[in-house]
Amino acid sequence: MVMNDTLASVLSHILNCEKKGMTEAVAKPISKVALDVLKVIKESKYIGDFEIISQARGGQAKVHLLGRINKCGVIKPRFSIRKDNFEKFEKRFLPAKGFGVLVVSTSKGIMTYSQAHEKNMGGKLLAYCY
Repeated sequence: MVMNDTLASVLSHILNCEKKGMTEAVAKPISKVALDVLKVIKESKYIGDFEIISQARGGQAKVHLLGRINKCGVIKPRFSIRKDNFEKFEKRFLPAKGFGVLVVSTSKGIMTYSQAHEKNMGGKLLAYCY
């Protein structure tokens, strides 16, 4: 089976398990980018801890859910974002100002947009979660 977007698959699986009221989700296949996005979402306290079950081809990760996610997903195409035009994308992907998190890939790694803004950096939009 060929998968085009593993990050989209992981986030949609987590959202589906969250809607069902499950306490954990086994996300597969998992990629390095998906793991980094999960770390950012965990730091924002939308999911609990996660552990890598298998590092074989494809890999698997068990994610503990807290029941705090209303919606999450990837942003396609991966728009380039400058440090000064954040409000346009915040209005497009998040329900209210200061509510939720946008995940950005920068030259210093994957982080939330607010962290990138503090470091005066831009990057590519990867995902959103609220």
